[in-house]
Amino acid sequence: MRNLILRFLDFFYPVFKPFLNRKTYYYAACGGANMLLDLVLYFIAYQFIFDKEIVQITPYLAFEPYIAAFLFAFAITFPTGFLLSKYIVWTESNIKGRVQLFRYFLLVLVNLILNYALLKTFVEIFHFYPTISKALTIIIVVTFSYLSQKHFTFKTKKES
Repeated sequence: MRNLILRFLDFFYPVFKPFLNRKTYYYAACGGANMLLDLVLYFIAYQFIFDKEIVQITPYLAFEPYIAAFLFAFAITFPTGFLLSKYIVWTESNIKGRVQLFRYFLLVLVNLILNYALLKTFVEIFHFYPTISKALTIIIVVTFSYLSQKHFTFKTKKES
């Protein structure tokens, strides 16, 4: 699967070569695909699965439909994002896989908090439509995530 994805990405790379180095292109392509998957899943969940209704989990716990849709999409895009990052984008990292996964998990926790806070802010304070709010949130979080993955999660340890 890895080789198939790389061949597909490399086929289109010449178009982007004047603007992006290969690493940034891979990150943008994989991240963009995962972001698109996230946005599509979010839209489907918000519009059709949760039908724009409050999701009552227990008598004391309920989620707004846009938060429930966010959690639904996240449950799918977390593993796909890690796998694409580890095996397609940041392959030169010499940090052990379990350390990468732990760091990725920490980064994802921060991203979850950012997603939640930004969604709440855009929807409830600025009164933006939830799908537009999600798209804006993605742009902010992806930028933060790229820098964090490059310099923390998948960095290359210096050999002693």
